Amino acid sequence: MDGKFNVTHITLDGFVELSRYRYLYFIITFTSYILIMCFNSSIVCIIVVHKNLHEPMYVFIAALLINSILFSTLIYPQILIDLLSEKQIISYTACLFQWFVYYSSAGSEFCLLAAMAYDRYVSICKPLHYANIMTNTTVSVVLLSAWILSACHSVIPVLLSANIKLCTFVYEGIICSSTVYKLHCVSSRLLQLYGFVAVINVVVLPVVFILFTYTRIFVITFKSCREVRRKAAQTCLPHLLVLISFSCLCTFEVLLARLDDSFPKTVRLIIALQIILYHPLFNPIIYGLKMKEIYKHLRSLFIKTL
Repeated sequence: MDGKFNVTHITLDGFVELSRYRYLYFIITFTSYILIMCFNSSIVCIIVVHKNLHEPMYVFIAALLINSILFSTLIYPQILIDLLSEKQIISYTACLFQWFVYYSSAGSEFCLLAAMAYDRYVSICKPLHYANIMTNTTVSVVLLSAWILSACHSVIPVLLSANIKLCTFVYEGIICSSTVYKLHCVSSRLLQLYGFVAVINVVVLPVVFILFTYTRIFVITFKSCREVRRKAAQTCLPHLLVLISFSCLCTFEVLLARLDDSFPKTVRLIIALQIILYHPLFNPIIYGLKMKEIYKHLRSLFIKTL
């Protein structure tokens, strides 16, 4: 069997006792997919419809939720098909595509969270200059940069891996991620080096920027009046909760990739489910409950529906 990705197929071996719990897995996954689409799209629609939410902070929130919608739309159908199939088989091409979607989505999320942090910094610490700094052009450039930068960083290792010869055809996971390199016959130092650089650029640097920005916000608001502190806590807390949650999941994913053989199959499955089920649901719940204006419109919509 050759290593050309357009003819090679991979067997996915990520679910625990799939033959026994197949329909339970399917019901949980399908229900989660519907909830993810409904929750995320509802808040995006609310932000689009209501003109008082046409502000940079809410635009970035909508972009973050659209990120979750795109990720789920590209990943979930294959998982649902696998759950109903006797054998969980995916082409190497599709596996690499999942890898690309997985990491471009994660990278763009960190970049968007960094953009949110900067928006809050300007709003709270430089309110008089906010309108001049956070213009529509600035917001558009930041959004496009977040998605394009992450996509460019993610596509290169995928292209480098495309024609690498494979010696293993069983992938221990439910979706393909960077651990695809374990299928290769020979470990590529170039891929490892590039992966390190990409993580620095789209994960470490945004996180450092976010921590620095929020530290500056808290230092400045600590010296300000109570109203300023209240506003800072109200708008920054949801972003910090999302950042902490996502950073923890990504840390577990990195540890899983580096120490894969040390983790039982059940642990690997739980971490994978946390990433594809929990996090896309966590974002809209946090922003829907913690952002006052969004919560007000959601509550009004719910009351009208009843």
